Amino acid sequence: MNRTVRPTILAVAVAATEGLDMGTVVLGGAIGAWAGYTYSPDTWSGDCRLAFAGGVAVVAAVAINAMADLFLAPLRRWLNKARSTTRPQTSGHTAPSAPSTLEEGLAQVVTATEGDAAVRAASAAWRIDQGEGFLRDEDRWRGYEDGEATFYLAPGLWLHYRSEKNKYGNTEPCFTLLTGDGDQPVFITGMAQLRHHLAARAAGLPVAPATAIEDRVRDDVLDDDVAGLPA
Repeated sequence: MNRTVRPTILAVAVAATEGLDMGTVVLGGAIGAWAGYTYSPDTWSGDCRLAFAGGVAVVAAVAINAMADLFLAPLRRWLNKARSTTRPQTSGHTAPSAPSTLEEGLAQVVTATEGDAAVRAASAAWRIDQGEGFLRDEDRWRGYEDGEATFYLAPGLWLHYRSEKNKYGNTEPCFTLLTGDGDQPVFITGMAQLRHHLAARAAGLPVAPATAIEDRVRDDVLDDDVAGLPA
């Protein structure tokens, strides 16, 4: 059967089955209401007869629907199974074909490890970039087979990601700023801190940790220096 016709037929069949299920409820309620009102004692008041007919309608609707479900339930299960087997695969990621050699398998695992590291770095970046518009971009991260990753910020500047265990034995992400000049890595805990170090680099100052008071003094100097930089 044509691949485009079969899912359509199954969808129509499922809809028809649901319609039959609802139809049995309506039919049972209608029969119960008619029987309840017709065969209730004439000596009862109109309100009592209507209330009795409503109760009988509910009981009849449930009973007839339950009887119909004995036949509809297997049909519904079969249709759901048939639809699941014909549903196309919609995953955006496709695994590579099975390797024929150990070297090919190792190469696939290395590639997957690098991709995993990039995704983990982008996911953990919310700790320092809660705006989610910069460091959370997976495509900007480059992963490595040792599980670490780097984010290219500017010529000679990279944000480095790795995971390490804290004093409680739990693994947590660690971000450091690396330069191409052999400077000591600087731990980064927030976007304001990252901006501070990049501004220092732009002003020709060394990238190095600073105390809170030194930060304010240096920021005043950086504001003056950065304002004089060409756009």
